[in-house]
Amino acid sequence: FQYLKRYDQGYNLDTFCYEAHSVEGSPAECLQQFLLHCGVTDPSWSELRNFTWFLNVQLRDCEASVFCNPDFVQDTLQGF
Repeated sequence: FQYLKRYDQGYNLDTFCYEAHSVEGSPAECLQQFLLHCGVTDPSWSELRNFTWFLNVQLRDCEASVFCNPDFVQDTLQGF
């Protein structure tokens, strides 16, 4: 949710890193973001769950990768 919210607001996501157990927004805002970004019209709860699970895994791997670390990469992959 935090990544999607910042993406919609135009923030640079290259410098954002999720902090465990941090809470932002309401459950209604979270659901609205998932509905906007899941890519399925009128998704089922199962489709939303799969979307959030997949996004979470991808973002966790991205944060753990040295190749996505702006301090390591510097500006060579800006916007990638």
